[in-house]
Amino acid sequence: MIFLHGLALCLGFALDLLFGDPRWLYHPICITGNLIGWLTKKLRASFPKSVRGEHQAGMILVILVCCYSFFVPRVILLAAYHVHWAAGFVLETFWCYQLLAAKCLRTESMKVYRELQTGDLEKSRYAVSMIVGRDTQSLTEEGVIKATVETIAENTSDGVVAPMLYMALGGVPLMYLYKGINTMDSMVGYKDEKYLNFGRYAALLDDVVNYIPARLSGILMIAASWLCRMNAKNAAAVYKRDRRNHASPNSAQTESVMAGALEIQLAGNAWYFGKLYEKPTIGDAMRSIEKEDILRANRLMYVTSALTCLLLAVILLFCGM
Repeated sequence: MIFLHGLALCLGFALDLLFGDPRWLYHPICITGNLIGWLTKKLRASFPKSVRGEHQAGMILVILVCCYSFFVPRVILLAAYHVHWAAGFVLETFWCYQLLAAKCLRTESMKVYRELQTGDLEKSRYAVSMIVGRDTQSLTEEGVIKATVETIAENTSDGVVAPMLYMALGGVPLMYLYKGINTMDSMVGYKDEKYLNFGRYAALLDDVVNYIPARLSGILMIAASWLCRMNAKNAAAVYKRDRRNHASPNSAQTESVMAGALEIQLAGNAWYFGKLYEKPTIGDAMRSIEKEDILRANRLMYVTSALTCLLLAVILLFCGM
């Protein structure tokens, strides 16, 4: 089983790089998202509108979504393996392929790049609004580029490295559990008036499950910056200095490496839901930000992802011997 997990991981990653999300098929995370949306409405309507009531409703949401995200794919996968090991292996490989997001991340960020090349700032703002959570309507061209590079850096961990790590540890069920937690955080884990109390436990759990993957991503990204012939020395220095310059304990881990490797400054103040949030900067403005930084960020994301897959495959192979 360890060998099959490793092989399914490698093949799933390769399929993602080649084809990206299969648009012709309903994505399993869409099912999770619909479940989260339905449960959110039902739970918030069933509990008092007090701080305690919101906390209780949010905790039940976390428990129900986690149970669904782990046990449903586990039961289906075990049934497939029971029918035949090849059926289980094919299903596990396909789910791994669906749950990784390297190609999707590149595709969506390149939409921003292409709009920037045409000089249409409004379309660039719209394109970046599809992949970030901040307000984008007043972003300058530099702001659009920064937002794109930052989301590539953060999602290198959230969308690729972390899912692969959990896949290696516990197969697709654990990978799916991670994606369920991540999706829940993206839907209700906000610190605004609407979700501050209800989404508290979802946000905390997301921080916990991303703690180790984010740090692993940062370290591997430093190695990847050397392989990409970027400024690996500066990447390591900025990582050491700025990896905590974020409200999240995890987001700046990869953003700091990206900023150092590209020799640019990221982060800083940003608008969310019409409110300005003052945030520290990450990295040093050793040069001006340019459109090509999106290309460089994607290259660094791809090499980091490949290093992660290689490392996990070697570990699994060693454990399976």
